Amino acid sequence: MKRANKAIISCALTGSIHTPSMSDGLPVTADEMIEQGKAAVAAGAAILHLHARVPEDGRPSPDPEVYRPFVSVLAHETDAVINITTGGSTSMTVEQRLEAALEFEPELASCNMGSMNFNFAPAAEKEREWKYEWEKPYLLGSAGTIFSNTFTQIEHTLRVLGKERGTRFEFECYDVGHLYNLAYVADKGWAEPPFFIQTIFGILGGIGADVDNLTHMVSIADKLFGEDYYLSAFGAGRHQMTFVTTAALMGGSVRVGLEDNVYLGKGEMAPDNASQVLKARRVLEDLSIDIATPDEAREMLKLKGRNAVKI
Repeated sequence: MKRANKAIISCALTGSIHTPSMSDGLPVTADEMIEQGKAAVAAGAAILHLHARVPEDGRPSPDPEVYRPFVSVLAHETDAVINITTGGSTSMTVEQRLEAALEFEPELASCNMGSMNFNFAPAAEKEREWKYEWEKPYLLGSAGTIFSNTFTQIEHTLRVLGKERGTRFEFECYDVGHLYNLAYVADKGWAEPPFFIQTIFGILGGIGADVDNLTHMVSIADKLFGEDYYLSAFGAGRHQMTFVTTAALMGGSVRVGLEDNVYLGKGEMAPDNASQVLKARRVLEDLSIDIATPDEAREMLKLKGRNAVKI
């Protein structure tokens, strides 16, 4: 692992797992995305990981025109690295998942490194008053869905976004096998170091939220990539701050945000994304770890720069 002098904080603003009924703080509209994105950057986030939602009811959207109003403002009015998902939602086709990233050609995009069960149906078991009729069936439907990321699909993403448009990737690895998939991709020449490896823990269908698993993932990544990668990590839900702390102690970077966890602490809902960024920043600074600026993150990850983004 490359052990940088500074840690990158990524903030995943909204995602596609949580639904509006789960959190009043979850940003849905363009104005909410702009307000919360700016606040997250001011709090210390260098990277904004972006999904879009239909403003009328909050369901996940692949439409570049839904992305455009907030991506444009965040790209021009902050210095953050814009990271657009290619994972989208498990209910979207691969073609839909790529639409926004192909339109805007961001500096960074996510790339999921393997097909998997991605089950968030247990979130529907809690008694709540649903704001929209789509929410509960959407959550329950994830139990019967495969999140498809075949080698053909991965190669296509890396070619049309990476090779042809200069976008680099946040390689999302939900299990140890995904690291080996990335090693295969690297051997094929589909992607080049330094790799930004986002290890993810606590998704039902992926590796569990046990810190021993993070240690194992780092050990395997070290064997496969040596010093050709930067580690980042997050734990879903209540495991968020455990993995922030552990990843930082191991020399890695961290990710927070309402995509991954709608709470700030035990029993306390997060009012917004910036509150989680500030909490992570306090943890890092208490460990005497400096926070990377967006431009320092660009240099570390060898990104193409803000002026090369098509927005």
